[in-house]
Formats: sequence, structure tokens, C-alpha cells
Amino acid sequence: MPILQEGALKFSFPATAIPIRFDGATHGLSHCMKAVDFIVEFPGFYLFVEVKDPDNTQATPTRRAQFASELTQPAFPRALSRKYRDSFVYRWAEKKIDKPLRYVVLLQLSTLQPAQYLAVDQALKHELPVANTPRSWVRPIANGLAVLSVAQWNKLGYYGTIQRVPLKPPL
Repeated sequence: MPILQEGALKFSFPATAIPIRFDGATHGLSHCMKAVDFIVEFPGFYLFVEVKDPDNTQATPTRRAQFASELTQPAFPRALSRKYRDSFVYRWAEKKIDKPLRYVVLLQLSTLQPAQYLAVDQALKHELPVANTPRSWVRPIANGLAVLSVAQWNKLGYYGTIQRVPLKPPL
């Protein structure tokens, strides 16, 4: 079972999945391109995953409240869509867009209500056209897009599971 960890969130993917950490030093173009945290290859599609975890134990209540207010600003879905688009272009240039693409933003903030998750989801779909695309497009930019909590991700089960693990204190 392949495993990746982002902060205190440990992702266990199905045995048929091939996950890579995409955002980081190996990306090579972080000075000019944004990147999603993970790209996971499944037999029939690629999953781009961006992780936002303001519930992590190192976040202060003030930071959590600030993050919650940022969710309602236009800059938040715009930044998420840019991460997807830049990652898409990067993988396209590598000739690694040979399967349908899905994008999941894992957003873990326990104070958010379902309607707030839906609002972020809808704002992101407005920024990253997945439904109302130009007639001239013969391929979709993404075959699915969702904003999910850890509980929603785990309930789906299809992408694997997530568990919160203790972080080691800094030295």
C-alpha cells in the first residue's frame, strides 16, 4: 500500500496507485510555476491532490480563523486553480497527460459546515472550467473536481484513506 504524508496527514493509497510528491524541490520550476502536492496515477486516471490542513496541531486558533475568512475571498479558489493549471501544463510538457484527470482539494477545517465546503467547491469550479467549457474544446481540462474533508475522502474509500498522525516536535 503506497503511502505519502503531508504534515500530520498520512495518505494510504490502494496498491494499484502510484503516488508521487509533486510539490517540492524535485519540481524544478517553483520559481515560476505552482504545483499540487501529490499526483497519483490510478489504472484509469490521474488524481491531482492539493492539501490544506488548518486543523493541524501546529496551527493557532487565530491562524485557523484567518484561514476560514480567506476561504470566502476570490484569491483562494484562484490560487487552487493556478496550482492545478500549472501542474497540468508541467505534466503536459512531460507527455504525461495520457489519462483523464481529476482534482481533489483536501480541505480539513473542522469548523466548516457542509454549505461552506460546497461554496469553496463551486468557486473552484468557476475558476477551473470543468462543466461550462467552450464548444471548441475537444477535451476537458479535468474530468472531475471536488473539495473534500478527511472524513469525506475516507468515506469515498476509492482513493485510499487518510489518518492524522502525531508530528514530532522540532528540535
